[in-house]
Amino acid sequence: MASSGVGLSNECTQIYNDLKLGKKHKYIIYNLNKDVTEIVVEKTSASTSYDDFIADLPEKECRWAVYDFEFEREDGGKRNKLVFIAWSPDDAKVKQKMLFASSKDALRRTLIGIATEIQGTDFSEVAYESVLDKASRGGA
Repeated sequence: MASSGVGLSNECTQIYNDLKLGKKHKYIIYNLNKDVTEIVVEKTSASTSYDDFIADLPEKECRWAVYDFEFEREDGGKRNKLVFIAWSPDDAKVKQKMLFASSKDALRRTLIGIATEIQGTDFSEVAYESVLDKASRGGA
């Protein structure tokens, strides 16, 4: 349970494991349910387009997301890193930002294997190049 009192649906971890182990999804977007009592899976996608992922982040509302980020290493080979994104745009309502910030750890603690965590307040902070820079800095 989060410090905000928000719980976590079982589906959140199950679908994350499908992404991590089964590679069934490329990304997951999490939200709070309508009653603001539980973190739920809002959307999953198998699209390999990073632009599709960015388009699924609302301009004025908070979300959490996990993206299976694939990139080329400088020495050749491909790497995959699981990236957790806490999306809290500047234009979101203050109450929503506070609720998402205080609820994040409840979700984040259950997502074993995340390599990189990014806090995004505008689209430049979650742009492909920005995420690539942070994910590739993690080493081999």
